[in-house]
Amino acid sequence: MKERYSLGSKILTAFFAVLSLIWIIPIFEVLNNSFKSNSYVNLDAFALPNADSFMGFDNYIKGMTFGNYPFMKSVWYSLFITVASVFLILLFCSMTAWYIARVQSAAAKAFYYLCLFSMIVPFQMVMFTLSFTADQLKLNTPYTIPVIYLGFGAGLAIFMFVGFVKGLPLEIEEAAAIDGCGPIRTFFLVVLPMLKPTLISVGILQTMWVWNDFLLPYLVLDRTKYMTIPIHVQYLKGSYGTVDLGATMAIIMLSIIPIIIVYLFCQKHIIKGVAAGAVKG
Repeated sequence: MKERYSLGSKILTAFFAVLSLIWIIPIFEVLNNSFKSNSYVNLDAFALPNADSFMGFDNYIKGMTFGNYPFMKSVWYSLFITVASVFLILLFCSMTAWYIARVQSAAAKAFYYLCLFSMIVPFQMVMFTLSFTADQLKLNTPYTIPVIYLGFGAGLAIFMFVGFVKGLPLEIEEAAAIDGCGPIRTFFLVVLPMLKPTLISVGILQTMWVWNDFLLPYLVLDRTKYMTIPIHVQYLKGSYGTVDLGATMAIIMLSIIPIIIVYLFCQKHIIKGVAAGAVKG
């Protein structure tokens, strides 16, 4: 039995090692081509840089200084939108999930199922109405678009939070109420600290989504004034629509490095949070 288990573990280890390499190859190719001149990228995208094709950091400098829109401005907008959106999602969705899990009412259940339903609605069904509504409500700036992200991110966040809150001992909250804590103090002083695993998991997943999102900012924001990093990459074009692939790859690499670092340092918390919500829910 141990030999079979050992053999099966080795096979699975080898399989997932190969699978991980397949996932890493695209990232490696982006990094590889970011150091090559545009002509050599078009000629052979899979070739390693050589003495003729190697550009050093020229592609990175060119990508950051291309056109009239400053790249660092795009970085600031992406950073602000991501941080603000994730903060709103974590705060409001955790509070909503606590209410849904503790208040056994038809309205709470109906709202919970509506949040779940929002997860399966294709974005294409609402994007034109969303763009019009955002313009009417003045949500078409980087400082207001986090409200829209809150709406789209609430479904998954509430689903994960509710599953975890249902597994928390109710006696702790009752003891806090006996000691004089109201609902607000009970949530922030008692419940919120216990939600740490799911807070980290939801935060990382939402950060990866918002940081890399292209379509929602592209539809909502005024692109003559505001560009996030994904939109900035889209506009790395020269005359007649020509694209410098080397500079484009360099900017793409700069955009994915922060999110890779965040994920590598926090991936264990994602697994813990998802598992805790699934088991305790």
